[in-house]
Amino acid sequence: MLAELLALKRSDEAGLAAQLTQQLRALMSGGQIRSGAMLPSSRSLAAELEVARNTVIHAYEQLAAEGYLRLAARRRPVVTDDIEARFARPAPVPKREAARKPLLSPWAMQLSDTDWPLSYQANFRPLRSGLADAREFPHEIWARCLRRSALRRRFNDQTLINRPALREALRDYLEINRGVRAEADQILILPSAQAALTLIAATTIVAGDAIWTEDPGYPGAAAAFRATGADVVGVRLDQWGMMRVRETRAPKLIFTTPSHQHPTGRVMPVARRTELLASATPGKTWIVEDDYDGEFHYDSRPMPALQGLDREGRVLYLGTFAKAMTADIRIGYLVVPPQLARTMEIAQRHLGLIASVHVQEALAGFMADGHFLAHVRRMRRIYRTRRDHLAAALARQLGGVVTAEVPAGGMQLIARFQNGASDQDAVARLVGAGVEVRALSTLAAGRPRDFGLLLGFAAWRENEIGAAVRIMANCLTGKRATRA
Repeated sequence: MLAELLALKRSDEAGLAAQLTQQLRALMSGGQIRSGAMLPSSRSLAAELEVARNTVIHAYEQLAAEGYLRLAARRRPVVTDDIEARFARPAPVPKREAARKPLLSPWAMQLSDTDWPLSYQANFRPLRSGLADAREFPHEIWARCLRRSALRRRFNDQTLINRPALREALRDYLEINRGVRAEADQILILPSAQAALTLIAATTIVAGDAIWTEDPGYPGAAAAFRATGADVVGVRLDQWGMMRVRETRAPKLIFTTPSHQHPTGRVMPVARRTELLASATPGKTWIVEDDYDGEFHYDSRPMPALQGLDREGRVLYLGTFAKAMTADIRIGYLVVPPQLARTMEIAQRHLGLIASVHVQEALAGFMADGHFLAHVRRMRRIYRTRRDHLAAALARQLGGVVTAEVPAGGMQLIARFQNGASDQDAVARLVGAGVEVRALSTLAAGRPRDFGLLLGFAAWRENEIGAAVRIMANCLTGKRATRA
């Protein structure tokens, strides 16, 4: 009778023994074979199933190890006595209990109400913003750097979580190209820029502290700060970036993107930077400067980093390789004031925010051999052409609907509706048509005051940009767009 309940397939990659084990287990847990039942001997069942005896022996021994069977020498296997109790179906849960939400922290509850990262970013589609073009990256050169790093045998010192070679390469690069002033031991290497924000929040913020962020601004920063219980306040922007704040209560931390404001692309002038530094009392207020795509300035030389103007140790400078290289290389770095360096490195280890040693060494070699700067210079030219192509396509196809704000640098631009249309309604239509954009209003820290579409151009070739803008024109105007 038992053999009739089993169906073994010799073509199944799982193998006969695994199939037999699984099917016998299902029969016992499902109630077809009850407690105390005696199974056929291994020889008898093997003959009925036309398989090797060892196949049956293996299945019986596995089930005995799992507690389904009792085996004894020269006796047939017996199903254990508590099978029904072990696999009894639980009593139905009352509706009120079933509907009860899991107990979450206030921060986790806030995360469930946000849409960052975007829920519709399932596919890689134009015109997603904030991405580098991985197709233009020198993957063969990078692979050689990784291989060379992996073959080295000098990584036995596990205490060095921030590799000296990469620290020194970054120190030289940031000093020459961004005006950052720091020693190598002030630079922490982290798995991502978001990890750097988590580290900052964990080491500088106490629940209830006031935090100023740009509004609109980067949602990941606000999320990291709220995790500590901080009171995050959005500060409005003017044409120069974060506005002056006349506030009696000084914040514990100010988060800003002065060299290329996210998402508007506005550049903070030196006078405003000096005022911002003056508003931060040393030892009481920290300034976090996020230079997330500082490599890409097209119309003039980039303004030196805010950190380079600081003489009091108030600025923590944050950057990432994800924008200059590819999104897969999510290594971030954090330049901290000297008085915070040791504490933050200890915290980095305790929080587990440690980047791969091999990737760090590969990055150091990539930079030392000149490949990083060569790639950045090449992509700067390509991205500038793509920025201009997107702006021209928007003017041609949607000139009466949106106005494009062409940034001096960065990897995306903003298109604002001329008739005050809802950006979120437009995004829903465009995403449905296959064009991935973001509503500017979703980046607000509080009640939205800025509306428009955030359009990426860095990751997309000119033909892809043109096709996406034609789809936009069809969706937003109802008219068939023309080819250039």
